[in-house]
Amino acid sequence: MSNLVAYPALLCFGTGIVQLLLHGRVALQRAVALLSSIAGIVLSVLLTYTIWTSGIQVQTAGGWPVPFGITLTADLFSGMMMILAAVVLFTSILYIFRDMNPDSERTFFYPVLFFMMAGVNLSFATGDIFNLYVAFEVMLISSYFLMALGSTGPQVREGLKYLLLNTVASSLFLFGVALLYGVTSSLNMADIAAKAASEPGNPYITLSGMLFLVVFAAKGALFPFYWWLPRSYYYVPNGIAPLFASMLTKVGVYGLIRVFTLIFIHDSGLTHSLLLVIGGLTMFLGVMGAISQYDFKAILSYHIISQIGYMIMGLGLYTVLGLAGAVFYIAHHIIVKSGLFLLSGATSRITGQTDFKHYSGLLASYPGLAYTFFATAISLAGVPPFSGFFAKFALLRAAVEKGAWGIAAVSLLVSFFTLFSMIKIFRKAYWGRPSGQRIQRTRRDYFAALTPAVILLALSVAMGLGGGYMMEFALATADQLMHPNIYVEAVLGR
Repeated sequence: MSNLVAYPALLCFGTGIVQLLLHGRVALQRAVALLSSIAGIVLSVLLTYTIWTSGIQVQTAGGWPVPFGITLTADLFSGMMMILAAVVLFTSILYIFRDMNPDSERTFFYPVLFFMMAGVNLSFATGDIFNLYVAFEVMLISSYFLMALGSTGPQVREGLKYLLLNTVASSLFLFGVALLYGVTSSLNMADIAAKAASEPGNPYITLSGMLFLVVFAAKGALFPFYWWLPRSYYYVPNGIAPLFASMLTKVGVYGLIRVFTLIFIHDSGLTHSLLLVIGGLTMFLGVMGAISQYDFKAILSYHIISQIGYMIMGLGLYTVLGLAGAVFYIAHHIIVKSGLFLLSGATSRITGQTDFKHYSGLLASYPGLAYTFFATAISLAGVPPFSGFFAKFALLRAAVEKGAWGIAAVSLLVSFFTLFSMIKIFRKAYWGRPSGQRIQRTRRDYFAALTPAVILLALSVAMGLGGGYMMEFALATADQLMHPNIYVEAVLGR
């Protein structure tokens, strides 16, 4: 048993409470936020290293025996997601210090931010299906506040859509939990998996699987439930947009991968084939929305949808290589998408807007910003030697090996359209003759906004140049996911 499993979530909860006590003292809140985000990286790396060397880590609360008490469980997939969450939080905080309106910082911004991240980390660490629901609600309630920060008309309107959809999805989540409990008399995911394995043809388990598919598809913005995301995330303040874009939808993807590699695996011919179709439609329709836009942030918002399709493609293929590609792609996307949203924010700081029909030629005055965007953009599109190439190559190879030529063709087509839309942003916003209004910013402000994006780009390059090591980790993670007995035995001790 290891207490390390609980530390990332507890750190965020504790930081949120401290931030409440420091309400109104912005300088101290900033210092605590920065130190906590650094500590989060250290703890999550230490946890993942422990998992790599010693196996899946399990912690039971209150000394209750499994499966009766609350259980926290972390495998390599959980550990990786916690590292990524901590890195994105750190870089976002660096940007927030220069971008966030001080009045917004005083309106309980920092406590709510860390409570949201506590929900994110608890989602990755819980081994209990009901507490996964609780973690989602902690995360979502906090995100409602952050989404409406500033209270403009469009924010309130789009936030209401976000609230209504997630309320319905959360209700279905509870129905699914109740149905599983009625069949298995358990809420522990490992125990549920063991009991589901003994009743592979139980129609109630299949029905609960379909409920969870709908729930996580809605929360993860998959087809046909993706319609809420582009406008909702468009109006999220720039400082927290990277966290929304990179982490919140990935919690839904994490939920899908967790339950469809652990619990609902006994009719994979149906469920995972359906997931493969959903993944293909998600990536294609998402990129179609992106290429039709002429707004920096809107294009990036639609690309969140299309890139999620690649992750579900790996799950739908349901092979070790396919899941390894999905794991690699999740890591790549979280890093790169966060960087792109930070660059969008830095660009809007200079121009005062995100619609690049009204400005151009930033390359002449801000070459560092322009070239950082270009490198990050081609990483998203999958150009070597960046991380996107190796993640997509693994997924494509897995599809070819399985004979899934249709999804392989769609993934290549979507990559081309992704590159097209990224080049459109570069050509319209950065290339050409300078035009449009500029807002005067000090060079210190400019570099403070650019620095976190450069950090994330460096990580993408490192993941690409160290693709062999990253793929080794992804394959080990996929092997754990493809052999749920490893998870079950670690938790139940049998």
